[in-house]
Amino acid sequence: MSTSPLAPATAGTTASGARPSLTVLSGFWPAATYAVARALLAADPALLLVRHDLADVRAGTVHRVVRDRSGVREDKRISLAHGCVSCTLREDVLPTLARLARDHPDRDLVLMLPEVVEPEAVAAACAHCLVDGAPISDLLHVDSYVTVVDAEHLLDGLASTDDLKALGIHAAADDDRSLADVIVRQIEYADTIVLWGQSRDGGYDTSRLAVLLGRMTPWATQVLVDGDVVDARALTRQLRGTDRHRPETPGVLVRGLEGHTLGLHEPHPDCGVVSVVFRARRPFHPGRLHAVLEEVNAEVIRSRGHLWLASQPETVVAWEFAGGGLSLGSLGRWLAFLPDARWDEVSDHRRLAAALDWDPYYGDRHQHLVFIGLDLDPAGLHRTLARCLLTDAELADGEQTWRGYDDPFTGCFPLADLGP
Repeated sequence: MSTSPLAPATAGTTASGARPSLTVLSGFWPAATYAVARALLAADPALLLVRHDLADVRAGTVHRVVRDRSGVREDKRISLAHGCVSCTLREDVLPTLARLARDHPDRDLVLMLPEVVEPEAVAAACAHCLVDGAPISDLLHVDSYVTVVDAEHLLDGLASTDDLKALGIHAAADDDRSLADVIVRQIEYADTIVLWGQSRDGGYDTSRLAVLLGRMTPWATQVLVDGDVVDARALTRQLRGTDRHRPETPGVLVRGLEGHTLGLHEPHPDCGVVSVVFRARRPFHPGRLHAVLEEVNAEVIRSRGHLWLASQPETVVAWEFAGGGLSLGSLGRWLAFLPDARWDEVSDHRRLAAALDWDPYYGDRHQHLVFIGLDLDPAGLHRTLARCLLTDAELADGEQTWRGYDDPFTGCFPLADLGP
């Protein structure tokens, strides 16, 4: 573990022995993220900061810089066989972290991600990609995923309808993500959120941003930093050596399926911020739901969750809205439609969550959606969604009738063949 007297006493220490500790910093606004990184470096002379510049990644080149408090230790351009984020993670980021951990076992690491990289991609690489035949966790203890958001630009970013290609910052030719998608995924995967600086509209608006972040990530620890005067030692104590990362925690879209908190029901405004949780056992009528998609998200900054449609009763449908765009996709089958022999393919948490909430008729199928925004009408939102559920008469018709409904979502959520 780090031997610096300024480093947190717990940094790098785990039950399996002393390994260098890794803190992953992400954020869409590099100036704010780098300011946090510099503060961490200032507090610990033994700390190493690793950064990758992806400006030329589509041309197959990545610029890597490793530095500590005293200055730059490495500055190198790397050529990749394929120019993409996943290749960069596999071919250089993880090998670099592994090499530094071997060469400097007494020095902790901070990995500062490029602005368009989502921390969940790094977590997946750490979990599934081997370095020299071994997982990175053999060499490093992943302590925390920290996302830095700039108070001056956060709301504009969340409301943006731009995509990365239009901004010229896409990470690959097939990168169709929106700016808002990247921002919310960086925020929602983090176990620690740093709200950096002040809103240009004053203290009340800064407080409103803090509430908004709390509603978006009720599972995360939030740290507020003024930005003008930073206590590097205090910030280090708040961000490093926390052991907040839990690798078993699922991504945000499947949190509800696995029994984790998906969001808080806070219908009374706090600084204007409202969070609404909608849950129901009945399926949605596909036509009625399709008709209100624009209406229910009209005043929403972020909505997410999963649902089931009467016309496609086997499918868990993912719901994700940010930046003015709604994305629906398949999360696979409900357990009620999965053969018993295939239940081992899903996580223990999902099986347990399903068992605790099992319904004799519906099985594990249910609606679970969260809407977060400013000055939302929670009662009106609930009424609108409730009108989309099947009526008693429609329920009595049974699933064979439901499958015959006119379905605007036909073909949108293909499921792989279950096989024998």
